[in-house]
Formats: sequence, C-alpha cells, structure tokens
Amino acid sequence: MPSEPSRFVLSLPKAELHLHLEGSIEPSTLVELRRRHRMDGASLAEVEQLYDYKDFAGFLAAFKEVTGHLRTPEDYEVITYRLMEQLKSQNVLHAEVIVSVGVCLWRRQDFAAIFEGLERGRQRGEKDFGISLLWIFDAIRQFGAAKAQRVLDLAIQFRDRNVVGFGIGGDELAGPAEWFTGVYGRAAEHGLHLTAHAGENAGPESIWGALNLRAERIGHGLTAGQDPELIEELAESQVPIEICVTSNLRTGCCAALAQHPVRRYFEEGLMLTLNSDDPAIFATSLVAEYALVQEAFGFTDEHLRELARNSFEASFLPPEKKIEFLNLFDSATLRA
Repeated sequence: MPSEPSRFVLSLPKAELHLHLEGSIEPSTLVELRRRHRMDGASLAEVEQLYDYKDFAGFLAAFKEVTGHLRTPEDYEVITYRLMEQLKSQNVLHAEVIVSVGVCLWRRQDFAAIFEGLERGRQRGEKDFGISLLWIFDAIRQFGAAKAQRVLDLAIQFRDRNVVGFGIGGDELAGPAEWFTGVYGRAAEHGLHLTAHAGENAGPESIWGALNLRAERIGHGLTAGQDPELIEELAESQVPIEICVTSNLRTGCCAALAQHPVRRYFEEGLMLTLNSDDPAIFATSLVAEYALVQEAFGFTDEHLRELARNSFEASFLPPEKKIEFLNLFDSATLRA
C-alpha cells in the first residue's frame, strides 16, 4: 500500500468520473443495512468477508451480493449522502456516479421510487458538502441489448433530473460491444453522454468496440497497450481513459502493480483521469489512487495537477459549468 496522501494530493481540487455508487458502501454501512432488513450475519467481520475475493468473477459476485442489501429508496438515499461526505473529505468538487440500474431491474425493484431516494441523497449532499454530482445509468452487458434498452428508457425518463450519461458494465467477454449499437445510437439521439467499460477483462478489440459505439470515455482501457494502432488512435482522438489502478489489481485483471500501463499511457499522450471505481470494495479512495501513482510510478506534483485538471476537462458537465470548475481549479492550483 502507498504511504499516506501528501498535503498536495489532499488539497488538489478533483473530479471523479468512474465511481460506482454501490461499490462505495463501507462495511459499517452494510452492517446497518443488514440490521435494518433483519438479514443474517450482521457483524462487521461477516460483512468484511464479502469484500474478500480472488478474481474478476469473485468481484462481480461480491458486487451482486452488496447490491442485495439495497431494498428501499431510503437505503439509496443514505449511501448517496455518505458517498458525498467521503468525497468532501478528499476535496472532490464534482463526481459522475454510476448507478447499476440493470441490477435494480433484474431484482424487480421499483426504480422510479429508488431514483427519488437517490435524488434526496444527492440534494442533501449538495447542500451540506457543496459537491456537484451527476448520474450515469449503467446496463449489465451480459444481460443483453433488450435489457439495456430498459435501462436506457429510464435514463431518458430522468434525463432532466441530473442523469447525464449511459453506459455498459459487467463481463465484457459475455456481452460484446457489438450487441449495443442500436442502444447507443438511441442514447445519443436523446442527448445522453456515452461511456463504456472496455479493456478491463477483455482485449483491445473490446475498446475498439466501445469506440465504434461512439463512447466518449472509456472505463479502464487496461489492455489498450496490446495494440499499438489503438494507442495511436487514443492519443490522437484524446478520448479520455478512466484509469482505476487498485481496481485492476484487486480483480486480478492486472497481475502486478509494476505491470500497470498508467505511466506508459501518460507518456504516450493519452488523456487520462484517475478514479477509485468501487472504493469500499477495493479498500481505496481517490486520494489513495493519486498517492499510489506518485509513489509507484514517479508521477510528480505537476503530473498529478495535469491528471486532476483532466478530470474536469473530461467530465460530462455542461460547457459553462465545466469552464467554471476549470477556472476554480486554475486559481486554486496557482495559489498552491
């Protein structure tokens, strides 16, 4: 594990663009939810076992188990509020938070009611912590295109209530990008921003697939380095790559820290942002990710400043709001 984040890292204004709401639930909150719903195993030790897994399939199973604790709109309200509290402590000014709508539908939950809980949590968090938060609705790719269309229906329905984007996550090998051409075309027609997990547990062809869907950001992009032509394309197009170092290690998608391509991508001119992905499940945080790349890969404070600025540049904020944040960032870092 890296040493404690420096004062510079803690004070740096940041945005986080690849952050799963359900993956942010701390074990202590999971204990509360278990007790609230009278579930078995409501001790901290038993809950922490959930977060102990060996590979990507084990991680997906743990994620599914964690989402099983979320049963009411109030559950979603509390986890949203607590996430925003955590972000505030890291000087995160803006977050684009992924909600696993596909899982809610699979569980036959009343998503309209859940969304009201999400929005109550967001509004309370904005008022108490001054954080900007937008939602990205996520479909589970292995569930197929028809299920993804249902997630998209909801994204379109709530488009004017802080839902800014649509994406696909889950097992790339069991749900190739090509299945979703029609879904992404329709999402774009309705003015939603497009993102996709790609190159996490599949090869560079999965990233090409995401680019063919016109994804505006790529989640992970871990395997892009296996294809020099793809690296060239990403460097030229400046499609942002949402880098999640600890996530890639914990899922076993990257065998060792020294093998992670983050430094190589940076030197090759790719547009990168740092992200925590599922911070509670991976026992990390955004400031820990900044500290990790600084310690393990020799990123200087100036490099970190560039990555933090990228996080605002690559956001799905409206242009005028993005300029506002960038001006705030520039004035804050000039003083630092």
